[in-house]
Amino acid sequence: MTVTSPIPKKHARIEIIPLIDIMFFLLASFMMVSLSQVSMKGWKVDLPDGKSGEVQNKKDYVSLSVDKEGTYYFDKEIIQLEAILPKLQQVYRTNPEAKIFIRGDREAVHGNVTRMLDQIRSSGFTKLSFEIKSRAGAGVGPGR
Repeated sequence: MTVTSPIPKKHARIEIIPLIDIMFFLLASFMMVSLSQVSMKGWKVDLPDGKSGEVQNKKDYVSLSVDKEGTYYFDKEIIQLEAILPKLQQVYRTNPEAKIFIRGDREAVHGNVTRMLDQIRSSGFTKLSFEIKSRAGAGVGPGR
C-alpha cells in the first residue's frame, strides 16, 4: 500500500535570468580590472600641449624622460646621459621593433631633449614619438 502526500510535488527548475545577471556582473568586473592594470613606464613630467596629438598603442615600448632640472629617466629609473646609448642598444638587440616614447618636461632645456634624441638615433631605433597632452579631443581645454 502506498501513501501519497497531500502536498503537491514540485520539480526543480533552473532559472536563467539570475545566471545572466551574474555573468554580466563578472564581465563588467573583469573589464574594470583589466583597465586598471595599464602601467605607466614614464616619469611624471609636465608635458606641453598639442592640438594634433593622437593616442598610440603602448605595447613593446621604452619611455625616456627628461625633467626641467635635466635629469634623465629610462622607464622611471634615473640614468646618466652616457648610459642611455648602451641601454638602448641592448634593447635594440632583443627587440628592434620597440617604440621609443620621449617625454620632455614643458620647462626642460631644449638642449637636454636634443642630446637624448641624439642618443636614441645612434642606437638604431627609428620609431620615435614625442608625448604631449592632447587638446584635440572634444571638451578638452587648456591646462588639462
